[in-house]
Amino acid sequence: MKNPFHTTYNDRDDIELITSAKNGSKSSLEKLVKKHQHYIYNVALKMTLSPFDAEDITQEVLIKVITNLANFKGESNFRTWLYRITFNHFLKMRKYWLEDYITSFSKYGKELDQMQDIELSIIEKSEMKEFIEDAKIGCMSGMLLCLDREQRLVYILGEIFGIDHTIGSEMLYISKDNFRQRLSRARKDLYQFMNNKCGLINKSNPCRCDKKTKAFIQAGWVDKENLKFNTSYLKRISEVAPDKLNDLNDLTEIKYADLFKTQPFQEKEHSKKLFVNLLSDNKVKDIFNLN
Repeated sequence: MKNPFHTTYNDRDDIELITSAKNGSKSSLEKLVKKHQHYIYNVALKMTLSPFDAEDITQEVLIKVITNLANFKGESNFRTWLYRITFNHFLKMRKYWLEDYITSFSKYGKELDQMQDIELSIIEKSEMKEFIEDAKIGCMSGMLLCLDREQRLVYILGEIFGIDHTIGSEMLYISKDNFRQRLSRARKDLYQFMNNKCGLINKSNPCRCDKKTKAFIQAGWVDKENLKFNTSYLKRISEVAPDKLNDLNDLTEIKYADLFKTQPFQEKEHSKKLFVNLLSDNKVKDIFNLN
């Protein structure tokens, strides 16, 4: 799978698929959708902290992209065109419920403090390792919701997925300096919270993922029967993102970034369902005479 966030990405294959889809090839349209949907989904998941909302958002974005393909003349870079539509949608979409629930670092910190610390035995830690990992990923993803949408999106793109500031600024239609400044601000706010709260970063902090896991399960934040985050993946984000840590100031900042970059890159089995839903959309039907 070619990484559309990499500086060496070439959209020649995209253009060929678009041309073929416009001529009525359903398989070409499906290949185009599959090529980008997992990247769209994974960014949407980080933006909302909800696998279900992320699926809906991915479908909304792809419908918007596909129904506007007629406006893409091939005179500009398709990747930039596609992800401008995608990220503009992310910034302007309605608020999802967790965005209203997790509104600030101070509120989120209080929420974590209220979660009971429950010591696990060595055997329990081994037996519950998948749940502990899901709790860790969910907790860290919750921290992202404490950032405002623009900061959150820039952090997800620039830090977690390693997008170069040139590409990031083009996708978000902002200046390179603006992209770098927003990323720097997001890092500062997030890392300050983690340094004061998270035991993964600062060993003097009492908060530990394994101690919080049972409380997360009791509160419904971790579902033992249907894990939200530690599932449906073959790779880590670091395996699909460009290696870009050279602009970080020190080893501590690299450690922060690595905690997010080593989280799963989810490739959920909703691609077939998503494509069937796309083909049932009246706007898509009106544009494509697919065979």
